[in-house]
Amino acid sequence: MNNTTSIVSKVWNFCHTLRDDGVSYGEYLEQLTYLLFLKMADEYAKPPYNRKSNIPKAYNWESLSEKKGAELEEHYVKLLRELGQKSGMLGQIFFKAQNRIQDPAKLFKIIDMIDRENWVMMGADVKGEIYEGLLEKNAEDVKSGAGQYFTPRPLIRAMVECLRPEPRKTISDPACGTGGFFLATYDFLNNQQNYRLDKAEKEFLKFKTFRGWEIVPDTYRLCLMNLFLHNIGDMESEPPITRNDSLIADSGERFDFVMTNPPFGKKSSMTFTNEEGEQEREDLTYNRQDFWATTSNKQLNFVQHIPENRHKRKPTWSEKNSDGRWRKFTYDEIIARDKTSLDIFWLKDESLADLDHLPDPDVLAGEIVENLEAGLESFREIVGKLNS
Repeated sequence: MNNTTSIVSKVWNFCHTLRDDGVSYGEYLEQLTYLLFLKMADEYAKPPYNRKSNIPKAYNWESLSEKKGAELEEHYVKLLRELGQKSGMLGQIFFKAQNRIQDPAKLFKIIDMIDRENWVMMGADVKGEIYEGLLEKNAEDVKSGAGQYFTPRPLIRAMVECLRPEPRKTISDPACGTGGFFLATYDFLNNQQNYRLDKAEKEFLKFKTFRGWEIVPDTYRLCLMNLFLHNIGDMESEPPITRNDSLIADSGERFDFVMTNPPFGKKSSMTFTNEEGEQEREDLTYNRQDFWATTSNKQLNFVQHIPENRHKRKPTWSEKNSDGRWRKFTYDEIIARDKTSLDIFWLKDESLADLDHLPDPDVLAGEIVENLEAGLESFREIVGKLNS
């Protein structure tokens, strides 16, 4: 635990140092992605793993760790360019990669910090804690604009627990961002309180469960690294994420579950330069035969892209089955509600108290007072011990 805390502290402290030089969380994350991948590839190439690596010797981790100053900076720039032209996950991680850390001394310090640890031997939870923490911090940075690619993790976990995915089922996210839904699902399925997976199920979970699309290159890169650090896929396998617009066409693939928080801008658009050299924006519509409406509205397009045979779905809720989770409301039923409210619920959480049979208000108020007084007394004891 102390070692974990120490590593997290190092990574975060260096992030703050770079911030003083104008390097954003996102840019720091980007460089960590490149360097961590190279370091782990180097560790996998050595005993006891002895894996073959398609990283040329001239551009591997050791080629970086043995250089300093201007020579290091020049070599790093060339390394990023060369590896970005490779195939497989290697080329995907380094696609259009650039050096964002202009101070060679600080670049050397990051490399040295990473070089001191054995990342492969670390648990996925430790690596994940470091990387997810930086992703979240980057999303909170208003200037970066990364919040649109980072759905809050507590919200994702709640959605996964509601859906309760099962082993050997496939899961898709057509706008996967940094991979939050995949990681939460992986944790849910890998939790022995939910399932006890056999060897074949673990293999399926690692390589065949997830399939995603992400349109933004930098976010796609962060997603790949995030999955890799959380033990989803490996260096030799094809990435489970595709870097393109999932709405352009029906890929022909079908999945057991779709879990997503797609972009919610009102319209899709593209920017182009007209004959006068001026920048213009044009609404982007998707002309697909399987869509029932042609529109530039992002929300509707993602809905059309996601529930196959949506018109044939039948509600599971009925007067006889009041616990059905899929219930349909007509237009007339919705507009008849107070202020056309869509705050609709009919399922009860059995773990909560029966709201129809609560004690009288004076009894509840008395219990609240007792609890507050007991809490205050406990705090007085703590303060007394601290003062003594």
